[in-house]
This record gives sequence, structure tokens and C-alpha cells, in this order.
Amino acid sequence: MSRILIAEDEQRIASFIAKGLAAEGFGTETVADGAQAVEYARSGQYDLLVLDIGLPKLDGFSALRRLRTERVEIPVIILTARDALEDTVAGLSGGADDYMTKPFAIEELVARIRLRLRTDAATQATVLKAGDLTLDVRTRRATRRDAAVELTSREFTLLETFLRHPGEVLSRQQLLSQVWGFDFDPGSNVVDVYVGYLRAKLGEQQIETVRGAGYRLRPGRI
Repeated sequence: MSRILIAEDEQRIASFIAKGLAAEGFGTETVADGAQAVEYARSGQYDLLVLDIGLPKLDGFSALRRLRTERVEIPVIILTARDALEDTVAGLSGGADDYMTKPFAIEELVARIRLRLRTDAATQATVLKAGDLTLDVRTRRATRRDAAVELTSREFTLLETFLRHPGEVLSRQQLLSQVWGFDFDPGSNVVDVYVGYLRAKLGEQQIETVRGAGYRLRPGRI
């Protein structure tokens, strides 16, 4: 069972998250300030931290910076009522793995937690395969049917993200966060543009558009 640490000082929201995650089979622990969040995250007993920004004693940004300075590598999903671009940039550049703005649906938080936990578990794999497509992360080489596929750095990272989550629907926001990091405009169509680039090189049917949700790699069609 994956254990999730929830750092949230609003009791109603903390209870909402804890109950929602418990219903999905996660173990949870809740703390109400940033100092406790750092202390508990240091223990190594948790698989992921859901971190509110507006915490007492030590705000979420400061708590995150302290953890990363101490090389505590626990995955972190930021929760914030702030939706300004500078807050998003501050969170991601400070070492967060993902972020969500309040209000949010528990189903989306669960999906993001599962995606992040799978990503963390998958980081050991250096050669990714789907059908006759192979991606070697160490040598940065892509081949299809034993023929080299020339990819730009960003195309390579986007394809790697899809290959680490075969068959999963990835939202544009998730792809922006994982592929472009903090260096993106949330209103940009850059994901759509680069998906188009990959389709041109791999085939139009290889990446499926899921209307209103995002994109999905179809490994069986590679």
C-alpha cells in the first residue's frame, strides 16, 4: 500500500483528501503545518507528499526548498489556491513534481498521484519499448523497425513520457509539467504542436486524441 503524506491546515480539505485517498486504497497521514511536513517527509516512510502552499510556521514553498536542499527526493504535488503563473513557476522550479489549483476534484488528484508514483517507479528503466518502437534513454536513440528515428530533444522527452505510461490518458497540463517543466505558458498549444511532430514521424494513428482529456499512446498500433 502506498502511503501519502498530506500537509494541509484546513481541516475540511485535509479530511476530504484523506477520505478520498483512503477510498482508493492509499494509506494517509495528515499534518497541519510546514515544519511537520518537513519532519515527516524526512522519515522516508511516505511515497508522496501532497503539499499545500499556505501553511503556518513554514509555508509550502519554504518546506519544499528545505526538503530539496536536504536531498529528500519524495515526489511532491502542490495544492494551491493561487493560479498565477509566477506561483506555478515557483513551485515547479522549487522542486515540485506537479501542482493543482483549488478547488479540485478528488478523482483528478488520485489520477495525478498514481501517475507520479508510476513515473517514480519507472525511472529505473532505461530502454523503453512499445511494439517495434524502442527508446534508449541513456544513448538518446529512438528506433522503429530497427531504423533510426530522428527526434529533437523535446520530441524525445515527450515520447519518453508517453512510453512510460502506455495506454494512459495524459492531460495537456500533465504533459506541460513533465516535458516543459516550469518553462511554459499554460495557455500555449505547444503540446498539440509537438504531438503533431511525433505523429508525422511515427504515424498519425500512434497517438490518440481523447476529446476533453488529453492524449494517449496506442502501443499496439506502433
